[in-house]
Amino acid sequence: MTEGTTTTAAEGSDTLTRLEQEGEIAADYLEGLLDIADLDGDIDMDVEADRAAVSIISESAHDLQKLVGRDGEVLEALQELTRLAVHRETGDRSRLMLDIGGFRAKKREVLAALGAKAADEVKSSGESVKLEPMTPFERKVVHDAIAAAGLRSESEGEEPQRFVVVLPA
Repeated sequence: MTEGTTTTAAEGSDTLTRLEQEGEIAADYLEGLLDIADLDGDIDMDVEADRAAVSIISESAHDLQKLVGRDGEVLEALQELTRLAVHRETGDRSRLMLDIGGFRAKKREVLAALGAKAADEVKSSGESVKLEPMTPFERKVVHDAIAAAGLRSESEGEEPQRFVVVLPA
């Protein structure tokens, strides 16, 4: 192996270790939160697409619905609090993704289908399509689906009214 290859492998290993550490810190924080709220849930940690991914799962999805909130609003807030807890421990900004009761995974499927449908509409009409305002997570999923369909997309507007525009080829 050359020195450049060794360095790249070491950087990849360092990144994985850092992301696993983020997951551990987040899991500890969330376990404390679950204890305070007197909710049952198991914590699952992973690394996906260069991000720590932490999920809270439970046999009783109804209990976890309180942590998701209306349209994921509480989930978004908990994700930010968890990122802050990681930042406090590591000193580094975290891009950690939190899922609770599979809410984000289901939302990802729906959004990917929305992106594919919008891409099909643009391909058939040749006209740009503007979608409804979305959170950064939602926009990312839609952008990925549109790119997978072979088209381009852009985000326009200001938060919280930022939206995706699907562009013709």
